[in-house]
Amino acid sequence: MSSKIMLKPKGKNTKKAAVADEEDGAVAMVGKFVKEWGTWTAKKAKVITHYGFIPLVIIIGMNSEPKPSLSQILSPV
Repeated sequence: MSSKIMLKPKGKNTKKAAVADEEDGAVAMVGKFVKEWGTWTAKKAKVITHYGFIPLVIIIGMNSEPKPSLSQILSPV
């Protein structure tokens, strides 16, 4: 009483079905690539933000008017 799922289509249109399966596989590969690229980009952006935020604040502080010294920027008071 168990039914088997056939992966290959039966009938005259087997070549058309194979082309459609190949296109679906290409779409799946593109989707996987976009997902991996998005994950890679997010990880790199996180690292850049983590190590670049404080130097960015210091550079912006050094270029503001009046020109503070580095010790004035880094001191908590």
